[in-house]
This record gives sequence, C-alpha cells and structure tokens, in this order.
Amino acid sequence: MILPNQLTILRIILTPVFLFFFLSNNPVYNQIALAVFIIAALTDWYDGWLARKFNYITNWGKFWDPLADKILISTAFIGFYIIDFIPLWMVIIIIVRDFIITILRAYADYRGKSFPTSFYAKWKTFLQVTFLYYLLIIHTGEKIPQIYNGNEYIFNTLLNPTFIYITMLVLTIITFHSGLVYILNNRNLIKRLFIDQN
Repeated sequence: MILPNQLTILRIILTPVFLFFFLSNNPVYNQIALAVFIIAALTDWYDGWLARKFNYITNWGKFWDPLADKILISTAFIGFYIIDFIPLWMVIIIIVRDFIITILRAYADYRGKSFPTSFYAKWKTFLQVTFLYYLLIIHTGEKIPQIYNGNEYIFNTLLNPTFIYITMLVLTIITFHSGLVYILNNRNLIKRLFIDQN
C-alpha cells in the first residue's frame, strides 16, 4: 500500500484515540488529545501533498481520504457535544451534510464522473477546522492551572456559551447551505449517476 493511503488509515486510527483522550478529565490527556488531532490533521495535508507531487492517486484513496477527514472532524464535533459545548442538532446537520456529499463524490468517482469539490465547500471545511482548533486550544488551556490561573476572565470570555452557540449556528448554516448549493449545481450529474446505469 502506498504511503498516502497508509497515512489515511493512520488518520482513521487516530480518531478514536483522540476522542478517548479528549473526553478524559485529566489535563495531560486533554493535551495529548490536542496533539493527536494536530498530527491527524497534518497527515491529511501530507498525504494530499504526496499524492499530487508523485501522482499517488488511487480509487481507494479517492474514496477513503475525504471520508477519513469527515470522520475526524465529525468525531471532534461529537466530542464537544458530549461535553456540552455545542447542540446535538447542529452536529447532526453538519455530519449528515458532509457524509452525503462525500459519498456522492465517491460514487461519482467510481462511475468515472467528475464531481469536483467547490471553493465554497473547501472554505466551509476550513471554517470547521479553524473553529475546532479554537475550541480545542482554549478548552485544553483552561484545564492547565499554570495557564488558566490569573486568566480566568479571558478564558470565560473566549468560551462564552452565547459566543460559541452563535458561531456554531453560523457554521451550521454555512455547512448546510454549501451542501444545498453543491447538490443544486451538480443536479444534472447526480441524475445521470442514478438514472443512467449503463
């Protein structure tokens, strides 16, 4: 198996490892969770770079690489729901939208059709990951006494429930809207995928 695909598998394996350490009340485990998330995200960048530079592109990679990304991102959102940072209904909308589009793209690739990722969708993913990094870093820092003590006001402001709710709401709307636009812009291709089976 080529290296980019191995990195994709590693990213999938690291996902439950991240969740295990993230859900712990141990500050050291929370720091490990942040490190694992960063490493997993870096494997995404690196395997994409390798695939483009050395043309390591396979049908297996086309399917599993974006799916591995969605699994990691979705797991992080689920983790923040579990610790009561964000509402479940927003997490469900984001997960359902992302997996529907990912599966559609994978099926289009399988059928030999072009179903490219839009700039809007890439921007949406960037916003999702940025927000997750924000929450992870602040949440991790809050658990470290050497950092938190004396900075309580700053952390309380950065983790203000209203701010997080509104930001997550905007992100959910963008995610849903980008999926809707994606489907509408590619509706003819989607019809051909499921109607023309020859």
